[in-house]
Amino acid sequence: MLGGAGILLGVAAAPAQAAEVAYKTECVPPSISGLPPVEGTTKVEITAPAEAKVGDEVTITWKFVQAASKNPDVIDLEKDTVKPTGTLKAGGAQTADIAMEGPRSNPAIPKNSDMKLSDMTGKLKLTAAGDVTLTPDAYNINVSKPVSTDTKCTPKETVQSAATIKVTGSGGSSGGTTGGLPTGTPTLPTGLPTLPTELPTGSGTPSPSASDTGGTGGSDTGGGSSGGDSGGQTDFTGKEVSIPYECKTPIGDKSATSPVQINAKKNGGSFDLTVQFKKSVMDSPADIPADSVKPSMEVVLGGSDKGTVHVEGPTNAKEIKSGDPIEIPDLTGTYKPGASGSSTLSPGVLTVKALGTTTTCTPSKTEVSLTLDTTEQASGASGGGSSGSGGTSSSGGLAETGSDSHGALKALGLVAGTVILLGGAVFTFLPGRRLR
Repeated sequence: MLGGAGILLGVAAAPAQAAEVAYKTECVPPSISGLPPVEGTTKVEITAPAEAKVGDEVTITWKFVQAASKNPDVIDLEKDTVKPTGTLKAGGAQTADIAMEGPRSNPAIPKNSDMKLSDMTGKLKLTAAGDVTLTPDAYNINVSKPVSTDTKCTPKETVQSAATIKVTGSGGSSGGTTGGLPTGTPTLPTGLPTLPTELPTGSGTPSPSASDTGGTGGSDTGGGSSGGDSGGQTDFTGKEVSIPYECKTPIGDKSATSPVQINAKKNGGSFDLTVQFKKSVMDSPADIPADSVKPSMEVVLGGSDKGTVHVEGPTNAKEIKSGDPIEIPDLTGTYKPGASGSSTLSPGVLTVKALGTTTTCTPSKTEVSLTLDTTEQASGASGGGSSGSGGTSSSGGLAETGSDSHGALKALGLVAGTVILLGGAVFTFLPGRRLR
């Protein structure tokens, strides 16, 4: 009876085997991050049945012993936002690429702490008798928030097989892999996407032209006069001026030149201002969620008046898909004159807040877009603004380094890029070094 039991045990399913393998890996961050590839060591443990029969479909598990190490000092990653996928190569008696996938299941990962990746699983339909080897290959790490980004990791040396399945029985021709991935890993672009030369037209309705109102908008002085000498004019169209910006972003400094126009509508003794970015669109380098991009500007006063006027636009109402145009909405605010006379309005510091990051763009020089005849109002702007000395205050002492060849205010293209930095920086490998 004991002998019979032993025979029965011998034909039962073979126990699973687990084996670990390590290999040098190069990981390419998202191109928008501007980060170079990094090298490190990947260690994985592969678990599979030690024995099986032709026709069986076996489940294989890929456990990350060491994949990515530190989450750098950029942002805390939320719980259940990291998902690994990869390819396991079958060789020997049967060749196939086995699609491996793990759940989006991870603990919250603070800055400067070890990365935690879930186990991946995949299935293989056995089609031939003999030894089938299992070897880890390329894998991808996706972070879903604050925007979806991918870091692609590829072996940089010949990887040793991690497990072998002994397959018995006659083979059938059907079967193959379940959900197999194509061999290899697609190559990502190495740099930031090329942006067009100008910012998009504002989403709001343009102010009336000079021909509609009888004003002098569009002239070299940038607008007509208001008040008792205006003959009842209420709408004033500024001229379009080209402003070179120096932008401070979370991933570095950027220079860009953008066309801006300031329009005004008389409202009692005050003026309702509209600031428009003109003439083109730029494509989003990644998916940007709705209600996540908020632009604002400090319009600089000069001439008779001093100070600044805060204008801002609404957040994006809809999600912006990767490759779709990013439209900058009209920025609006109210100017209450603090002095009587001829007052000028010029584009000043631009701020873009997106997904917890702030990009600040300061003009290296500015130019008057609109001139208004003003009458002092109680508690008006004169002396009350943060700029102090009117139109010259926005220069910030920066050198004039803006260039027309730059265009499109690259920092605004980085409203997604500043957080896409996560996709590359999060998965910096240790041990290892950056590639030269």
